[in-house]
Amino acid sequence: MRGKIYGIGVGPGDPEYMTYKAVRLIQEADVVAVPVKDEEEVSVALNIARGVTEIPDEKVVKVLFRMDPDKAKREACRREAMEKVRAILDQGKTIAMLALGDIGIYSTYSYVHRMLREDGYDVEMVSGIPSFCAGASKANISIVEGNDGFAVIPSLKGINQVEEIIDLFENLVIMKVGNHVKDVYDLLKARGREDKAVIISNVGMEGEYVGPIDPDREYGYFTTMVIKGEL
Repeated sequence: MRGKIYGIGVGPGDPEYMTYKAVRLIQEADVVAVPVKDEEEVSVALNIARGVTEIPDEKVVKVLFRMDPDKAKREACRREAMEKVRAILDQGKTIAMLALGDIGIYSTYSYVHRMLREDGYDVEMVSGIPSFCAGASKANISIVEGNDGFAVIPSLKGINQVEEIIDLFENLVIMKVGNHVKDVYDLLKARGREDKAVIISNVGMEGEYVGPIDPDREYGYFTTMVIKGEL
């Protein structure tokens, strides 16, 4: 009998953001799978989970998802990762695969979930708190109110995508914006909206910053921007 895999969102950084369900499933799982970009990488998601529950090393399996610019190499790596996961499930073992934030928002697990579901495996997604929700709460702002709409986009496709959508929604969340903060700031300044944005960086982690845009500051990978119609 095949085992079951749970994709589990562990929240943005603070272990206290994890849900009771996430903790329980991690404790009950035979294997805790952690996606990594290389074998030497220390999993942030795993460290977060270990902040609230004991996870012995022998229970942990790293699953390699290289961020190679070559699409063919990325797909080959995903196939190898899937073979590794399938082999564990085919032994009848239960897997808890961890992901930062919410499991359904820009999560590596989405590739695993889709492929396994198509192959008839038992899969389940377990929500976690997204970084932009946690950060907005820390900034004491709501993301959306009343009849307003909001959009969530990545900035990794470049500033052109941001420019195309910035005027379409009252409220905009831009994830992974660390390398593009100055470019987005310039777009906002041209519209007189530079004071309507909040930066959320490393929420619940070392070096946390939640506050107004400082275009001259260096921001890391875990950086999100929330742009409001009104603050």
